[in-house]
Amino acid sequence: METEHERSAGGLVVRGDEVLLIALAGGQRWQLPKGHLEPGESAEQAAVREVREETGVTGRPLDPLPTIEYWFVQAGQRVHKRVEYYLLDYESGSETDYDPSEVSSAEWFPWDEAIARLTFENERRVAEAAREAWRRRGAGGDGGAAGAATGDEAGG
Repeated sequence: METEHERSAGGLVVRGDEVLLIALAGGQRWQLPKGHLEPGESAEQAAVREVREETGVTGRPLDPLPTIEYWFVQAGQRVHKRVEYYLLDYESGSETDYDPSEVSSAEWFPWDEAIARLTFENERRVAEAAREAWRRRGAGGDGGAAGAATGDEAGG
């Protein structure tokens, strides 16, 4: 079986003490917004665009977050997916403007609830790293949270 390699980017948007998640499959799965890179687009640009397209919210990139990698089979082909995440500071927009053709809903949650609600362990690790990066920035610091995490499938 041949392996197709896909590269995506996504973001975790923070507004005050809340973070934005998307629901898929009628609310059966809670995830971080993400999607494929367009030709000529950087991962950071794709993260901002995908978050805006899926949630209706625009965020300003602050720090890279851990990258996740996972494998799945689609249409008889093995897919290796790499997703680069970014910590985004809320700028504008409303989660009520989410794209219903892509997601079931978009909602703000307090950090602990958001992390517990995330369906996939690898995205929970990304969210934990985001919280630490956000806390470091809370004192005006400029700390990043770059790294890599691998683990269970994170769908999409």
